[in-house]
Amino acid sequence: MSLKNKIVPKVSLDDLPDLLTIREVATLLRVSSLTVKRWGKKGKLPAIRINSRGDRRYKKDVVLKLLGVEKEE
Repeated sequence: MSLKNKIVPKVSLDDLPDLLTIREVATLLRVSSLTVKRWGKKGKLPAIRINSRGDRRYKKDVVLKLLGVEKEE
């Protein structure tokens, strides 16, 4: 299925949690989950490993910086 046929929900950046899952990051950046993992391995998008399974989480600030969005304080 191509991206043209997928319905991408509108996401408010303020409503996002501080730590994002792979799927949330992939949706936000409009890339595949595998691309997010690859960027993590290359250091482009560093991941935080949580729990005994080693699930990845990504800091919202880092993802927004990758998007070119400045954080308002």
